[in-house]
Amino acid sequence: MSDTPTPPALGTLGPSGTLDSADVLARVAEVIASRRGGDPDKSCVARLFHKGTDTILKKVGEEATEVVLAGKDGDAAKLVYEVADLWFHSMVALAQFGLTPNDVVAELARREGLSGLQEFAQRSAKPAA
Repeated sequence: MSDTPTPPALGTLGPSGTLDSADVLARVAEVIASRRGGDPDKSCVARLFHKGTDTILKKVGEEATEVVLAGKDGDAAKLVYEVADLWFHSMVALAQFGLTPNDVVAELARREGLSGLQEFAQRSAKPAA
């Protein structure tokens, strides 16, 4: 018997009775990473990695469009479903570039407390020559 505890299944509630989103994202990222180099005939994620960056990014764009359409339909359940697809495929794109959800969380933390206008101004500022 292994001393390593089995991680909870995706979607399992944490000790407080709520989902721990960071844990869920980390586990999904691990699954995505494990599919890299896998058999493209047995895994959709492996197939995306096999086809390369352009295919992965096209899939992200397709999912983003589906989010917009679901939002315009006003169907909350459909919107959640489509955003989950977008997040998943965005995570595949992150993995393609050697990144994880933690990189996105770190960027969100950096922006926390900034107004959108301040954040935009920081991105738009040109370095002094």
